[in-house]
Amino acid sequence: MTYRVVQWSTGNVGRHAIAGIDARPDLELVGVWVSNPAKVGKDAGELAGLGRPLGVAATNDAEALFALRPDCVVYTAMADVRIFEALEDLATILRAGINVVSSSPVFLQYPDGVVPAEMSDPIRAAAAEGGASIFVNGIDPGFANDWLPLTLTAISERIEEVRCMEVLNYATYDQGTVLFDIMGFGRQLDDIPMLLQPGVLTMAWGSVVRQLAAGLDIELDEVQESYVRLPAPETFEVASGTIEKGTAAALRFEVRGMVGDRAAVVLEHVTRLRDDLGPDWPQPAGHGCYRVQITGEPNYTLDLQLLGTDGDHNTAGLKATAMRLVNAVPAVVQAQPGLLSSLDLPLITGRGLYR
Repeated sequence: MTYRVVQWSTGNVGRHAIAGIDARPDLELVGVWVSNPAKVGKDAGELAGLGRPLGVAATNDAEALFALRPDCVVYTAMADVRIFEALEDLATILRAGINVVSSSPVFLQYPDGVVPAEMSDPIRAAAAEGGASIFVNGIDPGFANDWLPLTLTAISERIEEVRCMEVLNYATYDQGTVLFDIMGFGRQLDDIPMLLQPGVLTMAWGSVVRQLAAGLDIELDEVQESYVRLPAPETFEVASGTIEKGTAAALRFEVRGMVGDRAAVVLEHVTRLRDDLGPDWPQPAGHGCYRVQITGEPNYTLDLQLLGTDGDHNTAGLKATAMRLVNAVPAVVQAQPGLLSSLDLPLITGRGLYR
């Protein structure tokens, strides 16, 4: 069976999603939505940097795309600075009876106990009205801290703590809004960015902690968060711009699911803009990695190393996010209507991708 797919946005993740849709023999790209008027009319292959046309022109006419009656929309538009607009986008698509796989808003990965019901209930209602399903995922939040750790627990005798880590250098990640405005890199250390405002880390990654706890039948008492930032020892350049001496250049944070006074499930990020920062912090395997550490019997450490064919681990991370969504399309289309989590879906594989 072939599924008709619309790609929604062509940014850092969306362009990789187009390539991924084109790579799967069971998916057909039938439309592309763009917000930038300069991209309207351009071929999807050009927007994805494939070096060849795909015969699908980009548009900013959502109704025209709905009229194509696609089976699924791959939604990769940034939601970090437009959460309510993104939620309305998703609800509109679902009410039109179209299934969605999305990289955002990330709390929809598993919103229960993470955000107020009024933020997730309209999505559930839209899915019910349209008889469609939505699955929000990626690499992190996503595969690196849902099925990767849950699969590893299958060989445990006893579990005391599950820790999921991202250990990456973001210097080549060319997304200034995320790095500077949201994460606060390049800012003075007393200037607290959006991501580090009280409760935001929990809203963004609490879904990870809550979903893992649900998958392991752990009843959490509370979720805590903490962070540490380090200054740049000198001025240096990254892909997104200049990091001045003394401004934030490394960030380490945790979101902890607590049982009593013990952390049972932990999401930890170690983010550097230079490899020499935070030498006493956890170091990556290879160029960068997602790490799962299970404390119990036995103790396990699993490193998922990332590296794109261009030699950049950040490229691999963007592709991983895109392909987690694209490869889930058949399962999401076949699922019962509603807001889905990884716990609701079968094993998703790269079926048909061998070349």
